Amino acid sequence: MHVPVLTKEVLRYLNPEANENFIDATIGEAGHTAAILEKNNPNGRVLGIEWDTQLYELTKSRVAEFSIFNFQFSNRLILVNNSYADLKKIVERENFMPVNGILLDLGMSSWQLEESKRGFSFMKNEALGMRYNPQNILTAEKIVNEYPESEIEKILREYGEERFARQIAKKIEEKRKIKRIKTTFELVNVIKEALPPKFHRARIHFATRAFQAIRIAVNGELDNLKDVLPQTLEILSEGGRLVIISFHSLEDRIVKNFFKNKSDEGLLKILTKKPIMASEIEALKNPRARSAKLRAIIKI
Repeated sequence: MHVPVLTKEVLRYLNPEANENFIDATIGEAGHTAAILEKNNPNGRVLGIEWDTQLYELTKSRVAEFSIFNFQFSNRLILVNNSYADLKKIVERENFMPVNGILLDLGMSSWQLEESKRGFSFMKNEALGMRYNPQNILTAEKIVNEYPESEIEKILREYGEERFARQIAKKIEEKRKIKRIKTTFELVNVIKEALPPKFHRARIHFATRAFQAIRIAVNGELDNLKDVLPQTLEILSEGGRLVIISFHSLEDRIVKNFFKNKSDEGLLKILTKKPIMASEIEALKNPRARSAKLRAIIKI
């Protein structure tokens, strides 16, 4: 079962009140949304956006069966299958105004890692897909087997901050000449061969950064984030709040710089001088919360 991260902190900074409207732009399995709907009753609504078609259908069916929400809650939830990169168009199409707060949780859901069978996890032997939207033409397999070695190195270095980017890219080039790399375990073995033995048992699994980098490239995650940030300020009502949870230093840097620039322009007030991190207790209960960083602003 998916456990949403930093739920108390999300509620503190979004500060949902009765009858206010919120957008959960990365609804996933709806953990944060359920918490918001408890606070904005009786007539407050949530617009939930999910890019992953299968996860969208799963959440939609669970809502219909009232296994997540009671009737009162589900009646106030609007679900949309789309990318948050199209946020403004979605809001206009759904005529969802005013907007008192927006949440972006940039992490993956437990379902995507454990159940989707799309190659997101290096702990499961699956086909190299890594697509949030199964209709996306680009796959991890295509990048690994068809991109130039120099481009793979760039992806690993820039998106994964992988110190052995060159060695891994070179080993991928070497192995794919012999046989196409099609599964997660095959890629894990290639990465392992490229690294010095002492890094095989590091605190963070040796394939973590490479898998993260390739997933970001497949889904254009950083570009989508850059696209959505200006839209959030256009959509938010005056006094509306934006809360973003990131799990990657590049994501956090993009968010931090956007907030600072718009603050300097007098368009928003930053509510979190430093990113809010998970407590020690939450990190122990939910290891995925360890790398979560929350930043929040209020629109002036």
